[in-house]
Amino acid sequence: MSKRTRAASLTTFVAASVAFGAVLAGPADATGKDTSASKHTSTNASAKATKGKTSAWPKFLSASQLPPHPSSSWTAGKVTGGVPDELRFCIQDTLPGYDSRYRDFRTDLETNAQQLTFVVGSSAKAKALATRLNKDIRACATRIEQSDPETEAALKDYGKLSVEEGAHAYGLHTETSWGATDINLYSVGRDGRAVTLVRWAQMGDFSDAPVKAFKKTTTTAVNKLY
Repeated sequence: MSKRTRAASLTTFVAASVAFGAVLAGPADATGKDTSASKHTSTNASAKATKGKTSAWPKFLSASQLPPHPSSSWTAGKVTGGVPDELRFCIQDTLPGYDSRYRDFRTDLETNAQQLTFVVGSSAKAKALATRLNKDIRACATRIEQSDPETEAALKDYGKLSVEEGAHAYGLHTETSWGATDINLYSVGRDGRAVTLVRWAQMGDFSDAPVKAFKKTTTTAVNKLY
């Protein structure tokens, strides 16, 4: 099985949420579009109307701010309305009703990443959203194993980050019965009414995760929001 077929196995569970037992999909790239973007962007006007002095949409990470790859540079896609498929499985219960935008990142190999940002009506609502997203990520390993008995999943909590209203980082490792093993890093951070979720993924296990660099990327992502 090729690297591109095996990479980022959580894309399997995007398909599995529609039909269990789907085969592994390839890594995310900048051309992948969210078919439900119109649903999520339909609330843009009302959300922007309530932002006041922070009416500009929060800034996103640039390619150079991702954890360095040892043999390939990062490429950043365009900021797009909606939610990337790679993030849907873990946070699908929290998604309805929020205005969101995302950016895909990829390397020439199997490593890929996404940043998803929500803007809500108040800091209190943003705090509640961040709490739910953290809960979703902590529960994702169990959800994966329940949806696909051919896959084992394990979560590591890498702790809180001191930035703006706070952030939290996690690692999620998946291994299938046919030997595909993938490591995903997640973080959730908040600044005012904006909440951002960052995901990094490639083939490997916890020992392959650039945790320190990912925490730096998360801190940068949250600081750039406003």
